[in-house]
Amino acid sequence: MKVRHFLFFSFLVLLLTNCTQPRTSKTSDITKVKPNIIFIYLDDLGYGDVSAYGAIGLKTPNMDALANNGLLFTQGYATSATCSPSRYALLTGTYPWRNENAKILPGTAPILIDTAQMTIPKMLKTKGYHTGIVGKWHLGLGDGFVDWNKTIAPGPNEVGFDYSFIMAATQDRVPTVYIKNGQVVNLDAKDPIAIDYDKNFDGEPTGKDNPELLKLRWHHGHNNSIVNGIPRIGFMKGGASAKWVDENMTDTFLLEAQKYIKRQKDQPFFLYYALQQPHVPRTPHPRFVGTSGMGARGDVIIEADWCVGELLKTLKEKGILENTLIVFSSDNGAVLMMDTTMTRLKN
Repeated sequence: MKVRHFLFFSFLVLLLTNCTQPRTSKTSDITKVKPNIIFIYLDDLGYGDVSAYGAIGLKTPNMDALANNGLLFTQGYATSATCSPSRYALLTGTYPWRNENAKILPGTAPILIDTAQMTIPKMLKTKGYHTGIVGKWHLGLGDGFVDWNKTIAPGPNEVGFDYSFIMAATQDRVPTVYIKNGQVVNLDAKDPIAIDYDKNFDGEPTGKDNPELLKLRWHHGHNNSIVNGIPRIGFMKGGASAKWVDENMTDTFLLEAQKYIKRQKDQPFFLYYALQQPHVPRTPHPRFVGTSGMGARGDVIIEADWCVGELLKTLKEKGILENTLIVFSSDNGAVLMMDTTMTRLKN
């Protein structure tokens, strides 16, 4: 069976209808196997950023391979121009304006999806799928009063995902930690995390007051707590051992996605792989710095393209590429302004 890779497509409502239709004797055995499903979802990627769509000066061979071996959509509409509402619509099939709280959420926001609401992972679980999310969540957690030092719920696991490895909001917002199945990864109980989006904690430096500590210049409200030399939105204290290293984030999420695929290769699975690129602060790993010739934004798109290629290699190595449906898309689109956000400081 020819692999079908779909680009810039929003929902899979009809997928399982086709999977459960009666088969004729002429249908090959392989079409009777439920396909694995992977959503590769980028953050603020525009169609003009992909060379298959005519990007100038930027080459994305692995993204292009999906287009060249599948379907490339040339007319599509995001349900919202911002992160949280469009992700809400993607997972629930509900227009975001039907939920008055569907807006850009702070890292302390309560969960946006009702635990009783139908979602794509819930639907797929009824058909025998194992479900996982790796990457950016940004749909709220808990009831809005999260204790980050205990089990965090409700979250992805309570709205349909069997496995989750996420960041709570965005790379430019606190908390700057990974959360695995409701638990902060590598948290030291002796150094508890505290988060506040209204006021700073005593003695904690900020991007606004301590520019000498920055490796990226703050812009557009990114001037609160400093983590890894990068000013964030929101204030954070504690959790030093749990804080991510920004330049390693792409590798961390990719490795988790690959491990998930390897664990679930013998049963149908749905993986929502939500990359953080090319959203700010744009921190490519050193091996990708300068590779695009178009600055940090171009470099992280090249880095994301590499991730796509590595994911395809994993599927091929495990012998499941031919039975995997891949959906590649973006939550909304590129930032349409002169991009001075989070520019790198020079010595």
